[in-house]
Amino acid sequence: MTIEKKASFSPEPLKWNFECKDEQSIFILHGDWLSKNDNIPQLPSNIFDHLSNATTIQFDTKHLRSWDSGFITFLWEIKQLSAQHQIKFSDQGLPEATQKLLSLLTENKAPAHTQSKRGFRPLYNLGGWTINALNSLGVTTQLFFLTLNGVFKSFAGRSFMRLADLLKDIKAAGPSALIIISVVNFLVGAILAFVGAVQLRRFSADAYVANLVGIATVREMAAVMTAIVISGRTGGAYAARIATMQGNEEIDALKVMGIPVTEYIILPSMLSLTLTMPLLYLYACFMGIFGGLIVSILMLKVSVIGFLQQTFGAVAFNQFVFGGVKTIAFAMFIGVSSCYIGMKSGRSAADVGIAATKAVVVGIVGVIALDAIFAVIADMIGI
Repeated sequence: MTIEKKASFSPEPLKWNFECKDEQSIFILHGDWLSKNDNIPQLPSNIFDHLSNATTIQFDTKHLRSWDSGFITFLWEIKQLSAQHQIKFSDQGLPEATQKLLSLLTENKAPAHTQSKRGFRPLYNLGGWTINALNSLGVTTQLFFLTLNGVFKSFAGRSFMRLADLLKDIKAAGPSALIIISVVNFLVGAILAFVGAVQLRRFSADAYVANLVGIATVREMAAVMTAIVISGRTGGAYAARIATMQGNEEIDALKVMGIPVTEYIILPSMLSLTLTMPLLYLYACFMGIFGGLIVSILMLKVSVIGFLQQTFGAVAFNQFVFGGVKTIAFAMFIGVSSCYIGMKSGRSAADVGIAATKAVVVGIVGVIALDAIFAVIADMIGI
């Protein structure tokens, strides 16, 4: 019995048929088996009904001309069906290269992996979350110390950090952020003055609005709001940039060339934030106090000199030092955490957005948590 298939659009048509001899079925192959010409035929679903008495499948390739991966796919399908019907598949008549390629393929398709549904296990989930959190904390801490080591190496001139990268990051983190820093802190200072004026007026304590605005701005709001803005603006950009480099395999290329990623990428990012955020904090203090001054003039009819004298009399110099130290800690945390999130991201385009979003969320939550720790420390040392 002979079954024949011919390609319609190939200049050198292929065909195949099989002959049954005793308990052997021999597939005879002719022509060019090239998948680019879209001429590889499909096996009929009932072909093995004609081979019910066969125990072995063999091949005759004397008339076979050229072939590619489409030919391998055709043979692999025959090999699968023969395994299902318990018929021996013999590749002795096939070209040697074809035999090697077929040996790399399994006879049957791997079963689809289905995840088993897990029940509600709160302790198990809590334990997994805790382990992942501690692991991330440990890796981030190690990354921070490696980056800090790069700072000392840069002083000795042995660091892989480029000055051009550092200046570029300083410009992106500092001067480019002045507008949004100005708007946010001006409005926060104005809100503090407005709320203070409404409440303190009831007790005839209008003069202390300047104290409220000055202390709240210098001690808390300027540092926290600046860090939140930088986390959303610069931290997310760092994570997205490194995640894109991860997807383009640039991080792998740096590792292969022996260039430390912590010094080449993370060090200029963290160092730029560490250098610029204290300056942004002082500028934010000025804008916050200026916002409180405008509201006080409009609502309380106070003079500019009287407001400033009251403010500087209430805010001690150690408050500026304390706020500056907090800002430096915020800058290091945002730089290292954002870069770490970018490095552990996936390699797809969607992972870039996920990394940027996660960096913003982690940065904001981490800044607020660090501010709470600094509040406890300030209470302990009496600031």
